[in-house]
Amino acid sequence: MHAFEVNFDGLVGPTHNYAGLSYGNVASLNNATSYSNPKEAVLQGLAKMKAMHDKGLTQGVFAPHARPDINVLRRLGFSGNDAQVINKAFKADPILLRACYSASAMWTANAATVSPSPDTTDGKVHFTSANLNNKFHRSLEPATTTRLLKAMFNDDAYFAHHTHLPDQGFFGDEGAANHTRFCDNHGDQGLEMFVFGESAFNKQLPKPEKFPARQTLEASQAICRLHNLKPTSQILLQQNPDVIDQGVFHNDVIAVGNANVLLCHQQAFLNQAHALENIRNAYVGNKEFYIIEVPTTQVSLSDAVNSYLFNSQLVSLPDGSMLLVAPQECQRNSAVSAYIEQMILADNPVNQVQFFDLKQSMQNGGGPACLRLRVALNEKELSAVNPEVILTDTKYTQLCDWANRHYRDKLEANDFADPSLLTQSFTALDELTQLLKLGSVYDFQLEG
Repeated sequence: MHAFEVNFDGLVGPTHNYAGLSYGNVASLNNATSYSNPKEAVLQGLAKMKAMHDKGLTQGVFAPHARPDINVLRRLGFSGNDAQVINKAFKADPILLRACYSASAMWTANAATVSPSPDTTDGKVHFTSANLNNKFHRSLEPATTTRLLKAMFNDDAYFAHHTHLPDQGFFGDEGAANHTRFCDNHGDQGLEMFVFGESAFNKQLPKPEKFPARQTLEASQAICRLHNLKPTSQILLQQNPDVIDQGVFHNDVIAVGNANVLLCHQQAFLNQAHALENIRNAYVGNKEFYIIEVPTTQVSLSDAVNSYLFNSQLVSLPDGSMLLVAPQECQRNSAVSAYIEQMILADNPVNQVQFFDLKQSMQNGGGPACLRLRVALNEKELSAVNPEVILTDTKYTQLCDWANRHYRDKLEANDFADPSLLTQSFTALDELTQLLKLGSVYDFQLEG
């Protein structure tokens, strides 16, 4: 049966902003005082989705979360109607209020971990939303993410949904940003690579000293169990703690894989030579497995982080070629641009590159790979997906019209005290759930 890898890109939310909330994410911290442009951000993301659709790929849409999170503010002691809650929170703690306006759910690579049916013992596609407990603003997401996933993949015959892991640092889980799948073809059994930053229980393993390791070994092991992964479909590796301390907060900032290709920096993994040999030996396919290891002498770690070379997407096109979907920052960095040119001419499956303007996302610390959740599906599974979340030419036009009508073109610090921003955001999302046939997935809809 033919299989597809569907990329579900996150729609940027109406409250997209730069608050510098993510310690360890260099771009996020560097742009904390900048004003944002939500309308430009959502249209940039939609343009990337449309370009992938036009290349013959099946492209999905992942709805944003409702922000501000008024219920959390009420749990924290701010009372009254919505406008009063916002007013009190802005006066008492404007940074807390901005955290509750966070739009980080646009990076759906962090939404969940997905294991396709060829890798699981029960033959179902498994989903577990990430708990994202390392950051307060991100820990608000798992329940809504799970509701969205169930509204998109809503057939129990094909899809299994799990409750996110316990909300505690021992089981810190950041989703697909630390998960990569290798296979001959998307419908074949694959090898799922889980990359962790530290172990919560094994103190003998090294850990970063400056920035937090967001993914634990124990979380990755738990996902393998929950997803009923075949023993031959899983491998767990540790990220190099030294690169975490230099701003590589997720594995997808230092490595990216697709099909039978792993593209990684020379410093990506702990004990790298041994780690790469383990991956090569564990690969379950019959095709040649390519490891493209980028030398530090050609692309420094700072160039890798600043350009987000490894936060590019690698996608297999219908004609069998492999495309690198890279942010424009890679094109502007001379060392990175030179390396990409060299790579696509070398003896490996990656033979073309396309650059995208994703400035609004990049300034908040997320590139093309952050914006999408990869889900491999066979024909029957794809037919069971909610069809309204699959991008078409008509759906693209509808979403652009929706965004142009509802999104602001500038957000800065004082705007978060304006209660009308909540009204505008919730109105937009209520209309979006009808457009995507999601039902009631947001708290304000469930309570209404």
